[in-house]
Amino acid sequence: MKNLISIFILLVFTFSFGQQSTASKQVSTFSIEAPQLNTTKKIWIYLPKNYENSTKKFPVIYMHDAQNLFDITTSYVGEWNIDETLDSLNAQVIVIGIENGGEKRMEELTPFKNEKYGGGNADNYLDFTVNTLKPFVDKTYRTKSDVKNTCIFGSSLGGLISYYALLKYPKIFGKAGVFSPSFWFNRKEIFDLTDKTKKLKSKIYFLCGDNEGDDDVIKDLESIEYKVNTIRCECKNLNKKVIVKGGQHNEKLWREGFKKAYLWLF
Repeated sequence: MKNLISIFILLVFTFSFGQQSTASKQVSTFSIEAPQLNTTKKIWIYLPKNYENSTKKFPVIYMHDAQNLFDITTSYVGEWNIDETLDSLNAQVIVIGIENGGEKRMEELTPFKNEKYGGGNADNYLDFTVNTLKPFVDKTYRTKSDVKNTCIFGSSLGGLISYYALLKYPKIFGKAGVFSPSFWFNRKEIFDLTDKTKKLKSKIYFLCGDNEGDDDVIKDLESIEYKVNTIRCECKNLNKKVIVKGGQHNEKLWREGFKKAYLWLF
């Protein structure tokens, strides 16, 4: 594991060396104590263009893996271009990006322990997000803090925890972007938890590619969508499923899918 972490750090350094920051002036960062995780979290925040010159309140999107969202110099193999995309739309939304914990990323973003890979600390991560970070954000910035205006969004393990967050905190998150979700990590537990869920009013945008290297990605996604549609009438159009032809498990797929997901969710 230590060798893999060293290789990851080297790849990040090699990729970003010599690059200039691509984060827009709408993006800034701050740090906040995360007692639930025994650490301090670096948070990235995107504010809409007219934030400083208005008094209005804005919906909020909470996103995982903040290193990959706004800036090529901190991303692994390319960023999502969240700020550029939202700027181009003159989007009226605040984005809160939570940096992953590096070597602890798998622990933080997985709800249940996997027999082979471990993990399973998502409850503490979400406790931090809901009970420490969100209150701070709502107090510090002009937000629409109700469930209809609070979204959670991520890819891969971030997609897994975003879906799990809807089940665990249905009165907090009313929308979710679930991209290439790694349901395989906790397949049985997530399927069982969905089956036990009696109400789910959240809007969900599912996306994956048909070339992600594992046929189970599509199979699992479609199984979850089917289960969700048994909880509530499909006619309510609260789910949208997109399977991208040729799409691979990477930032390119998620970057190109974000705009349509945002427009559908909001």
